[in-house]
Amino acid sequence: MSWIKLEDNKQLQEIKSNSGYSVIFKHSTRCSISMMAKKRVDMDLDDLPETVKPYFLDLISHRDISKEIADLFQVHHESPQLLLIKDGECILDQSHGNISIDETLEFIK
Repeated sequence: MSWIKLEDNKQLQEIKSNSGYSVIFKHSTRCSISMMAKKRVDMDLDDLPETVKPYFLDLISHRDISKEIADLFQVHHESPQLLLIKDGECILDQSHGNISIDETLEFIK
């Protein structure tokens, strides 16, 4: 499974209006903790069901989208951060060392 790059605010409206699951991973290219979290998520990304859409946000390049994510899904901005969205609502918010695809899968089952 490969990431869908999140590069346009319009994509957030698509995520918000989709039925089913989406994952948003917010990554800072300037942060070593974020780099480590991304490596862990990348290793387990294929464990997500094919019906889950995985979105990747380079928040250094797209700070405006990061802010909109916080507002739209009513979460605090953190980096790195993984959000699980179900039917347009955030049902899981993980950050830093707590980011886990295994835990995310528990919410999907």
